[in-house]
Amino acid sequence: MIRRIALVCLALVLPALGQTTLNGAGATFPYPMYSKWFSEYHKAHPDIEINYQSIGSGGGIRQVLAQTVEFGASDGPMTDEQLAQAKVKILHIPTVLGAVVPAYNVAGVSGELRFAPQSIAGICLGKITNWNDKSIAADNPGVKLPDKSIIVIHRSDGSGTNYIFTDYLSKVSDEWKNQVGKGTSVKWPVGLGAKGNEGVSGMIRQMDGSFGYVELIYALQNKISYGAIKNSAGSWLKGSLQGATAAAGSVKSMPADFRVSITNAPGKDAYPISSFTWLLIPVQSKDPAKGKILVDFLTWMLDQGETLTADLDYAPLPQNVAAKVKDAIKQVH
Repeated sequence: MIRRIALVCLALVLPALGQTTLNGAGATFPYPMYSKWFSEYHKAHPDIEINYQSIGSGGGIRQVLAQTVEFGASDGPMTDEQLAQAKVKILHIPTVLGAVVPAYNVAGVSGELRFAPQSIAGICLGKITNWNDKSIAADNPGVKLPDKSIIVIHRSDGSGTNYIFTDYLSKVSDEWKNQVGKGTSVKWPVGLGAKGNEGVSGMIRQMDGSFGYVELIYALQNKISYGAIKNSAGSWLKGSLQGATAAAGSVKSMPADFRVSITNAPGKDAYPISSFTWLLIPVQSKDPAKGKILVDFLTWMLDQGETLTADLDYAPLPQNVAAKVKDAIKQVH
């Protein structure tokens, strides 16, 4: 009997002994996609577990620099100064494309609202403070807008979604560019802060009169209204896979390090608040075995993971970019 119990215990312990765990942290923007990928990869490789903490791009950058994780993730590319702090070279590996949408909760307003670039900037600068402001009304004829204060909801943490949104605002508003600028963390002129796309989504759902910005999948999952934006060509577009893909198509020459902005891209079909998101991969892992697993995962991502993107409202990498990524990951060991 004792021998049988011992054998059962051994059987339970052995799989755990063969388990390899990789840890990553960072952006909330692609978290739904990464969760799906890591789960599917684990199904194909039961001995490998990839844990990912959705803590925001700023946290992902800090942790990969501190080498407390095997990889980071960010929607805002690392700066030259940050890359110079790294003990080993860090690659920006683009994974998917996503769209950030202007989300709102205004009781009594049905259908979608339209937001011109100057209106979005005016709201975020605290210059447009009421939902029936003439600038919003001008773009929404026939919509009965209430005499209600706008409550701006923004990210409180270091965030790639912040970077994407403020990068866009800096391109469409000189006042925003000069007063606030772009970054994973900025000093917001007005509004309430919330942590993560999850936190911003939750506050918008709860607060009548609120306006904020979230990644498309969070608006869809939380059934939050989001508006159309006038793009650089004058087209009114809602966030979509097609719009993000069109924005990516505006990049005529992808830089070798993949750090590129596609906000406010030219073209009538380009959604203006689109972005690549990146995994931050050290070229040399502290554990060579884990380096090999990272390479295998990234190869799987390009060959199989990209086919799963549409189900979660992300756009896959353009084929020419995916081909360049395949070459880039050869550096990882």
